[in-house]
Amino acid sequence: MNKSDAEKRVEELSRLLDYYSKKYYVDDNPEIEDYEFDALMEELIALEKEFPELVKPTSPTQRVGGAPVSGFEKVPHTVQMGSLQDVFSYSQVKDFVDRIKSEISEPSFTVEPKIDGLSVSLEYRDGELVRGSTRGDGFVGEDVTANLKTIRSIPLKLTRNIPFLEVRGEVYMPHSSFEKLSMEMELSGEQPFKNPRNAAAGSLRQKDPQIAAKRKLDIFVFNVQQCEGIEFTSHKQSLDTLAELGFKIIPEYKLFSEYSDIENAIISLGERRYKLSYDIDGVVIKLDNLRDRETVGYTSKVPKWAVAYKFPPEEKKTKLLDIEVNVGRTGAITPVAVFEPVTLAGTSVSRATLHNQDFIDDRGISIGDEIVVRKAGDIIPEVLSVSEKHGSGSFKLPEYCPVCGTKAIREDDKSVLRCPNIECPAQLLRSLIYFASKPAMNIDGLGPAVAQQLLDSGLVKRIPDIYALTVLDILTLEGFKERSAEKLISAIEKSKSNSLDRLLCGLGIRNVGSASCKLLCERFGSIDRILEATVDEIEAIDGFGTLTAETVYETLSEPHMRATIELLKSYGVTEYATSAQSQKLMGLSFVITGTLPTYTRDEAKRLIEDNGGTVKSSVSKKTDYVLAGEEAGSKLTKAQELGIKIIDESGLMGLLE
Repeated sequence: MNKSDAEKRVEELSRLLDYYSKKYYVDDNPEIEDYEFDALMEELIALEKEFPELVKPTSPTQRVGGAPVSGFEKVPHTVQMGSLQDVFSYSQVKDFVDRIKSEISEPSFTVEPKIDGLSVSLEYRDGELVRGSTRGDGFVGEDVTANLKTIRSIPLKLTRNIPFLEVRGEVYMPHSSFEKLSMEMELSGEQPFKNPRNAAAGSLRQKDPQIAAKRKLDIFVFNVQQCEGIEFTSHKQSLDTLAELGFKIIPEYKLFSEYSDIENAIISLGERRYKLSYDIDGVVIKLDNLRDRETVGYTSKVPKWAVAYKFPPEEKKTKLLDIEVNVGRTGAITPVAVFEPVTLAGTSVSRATLHNQDFIDDRGISIGDEIVVRKAGDIIPEVLSVSEKHGSGSFKLPEYCPVCGTKAIREDDKSVLRCPNIECPAQLLRSLIYFASKPAMNIDGLGPAVAQQLLDSGLVKRIPDIYALTVLDILTLEGFKERSAEKLISAIEKSKSNSLDRLLCGLGIRNVGSASCKLLCERFGSIDRILEATVDEIEAIDGFGTLTAETVYETLSEPHMRATIELLKSYGVTEYATSAQSQKLMGLSFVITGTLPTYTRDEAKRLIEDNGGTVKSSVSKKTDYVLAGEEAGSKLTKAQELGIKIIDESGLMGLLE
């Protein structure tokens, strides 16, 4: 295909993809199947790869991609992104309506849901998106254009070429996306977001747009901030026009002139809020006529022509029947309140987490008490307090894991009680997923879905069992053919030759990442030597503190962990592949300073590392030797102050001999 034909096809594909995206993401009325859409996108990607000069900023392919950013640039808002006056009762809403009627003849009001999300600005020049930013403090926000482009319902190009348009919208996370993200975070051992709003905010500020794209955010646009080329007389007119331009606008906005109709609209939204696919935390009532708004004016903080009615938090009293103790996928031992069912946020609720022992003790919670419960953010049930004491004292969590019987541990600076046994049935899924992940054993094909299948089928009851699997075993799992089964077994077998630091990482020692695992291996050289190491020896490693050293020692001393390691050894999974040519300097750390007579610093560094030593950039009390040449500076002085051994080049040669 020549360039001219390619350019025509690129324009046609872009137009089609924009149209189908709008039908799917904005109009909620898809016209083609996903595979058809994907085929068009793949064709466009291929053409743009062949003719990179045809790639435009508004191309559908530019929604996801680009390198992660190191930070977000500040964006001053020409028009302040202000907040509204909150009101909490119908009488306050009526006072607002009456006040407006006393100043404006025959006013009309728009009533619209208040989306519980993150407010953003979108700027368009000549109909094309040029910048998107967060609200910030209302005066200055942050440029998050790359992340906003990943939201499919945001048009990159408007249906008309408006000279300049700035709109305000609310980015939110649909309930379906939030539930999926929470499950994924829990499986990977991360702390899930508390509610969809927090998830949306955290996703929008991701420095990697590809992460933001996976979070499946959405937006409702609800206001025109600035516009050149169109004159608006009312808020409703502006919303209608924004819909014509391709925006996904705030849903269910209606126009009323009487307070009784406004109250009924608020009641209706309140009754239906829990059936929506997104969160709303109130209803916004605005004077519709834009000229009348200028007449009514502003206070120093908020406009006087609008209020936001906030739904009251729904709290109910109930009886605490029992406290169950559950073990999560990260080993966290969590108490769960079981109480007489109550209806909250439109659903029946009978359970809520009690978090940890500190939470229980602070509220003096015991079985039999009358408690106050609500839904935090209208999503997660929580226990607020004890309203009537019937039990005695506070409930106490068990000392041993209720699932596997291992003695539970509580780190000094943490409130969570934890089962340290990575093969505890309650946390085996998460442990297996992490063991096979890229930072650890990097077993290609053994992801969350396959890990779940292996556990459900009974083929794997503990992590080392994966090394006993055969192709015939894998073929019993749904979705596997002979070729894919062979590839998985090959990947598992290949992981046996991984270096020891990967295995240590895969064992999931809390607060010990891949870099620390490498330091452990550099210091001790073998799994047996690591298992023999004392807390003091581990703490002596540069970069390790007392708490980390104790965590490593206690975790590797735990009987279930020892049994796991012995099984892995029996499968040949613990050989440590070191790049060192000898072990003469194994476990020793050096700092190089000054000019050496025959070696450059890089050459000396390689010589030390080839013999098992490590080279650090700064002197600390954990440094074993400072290799000093001529014109050595402050590092030599610090070494002398700390009493560190100082050697010259001949001294290094002596160590190697």
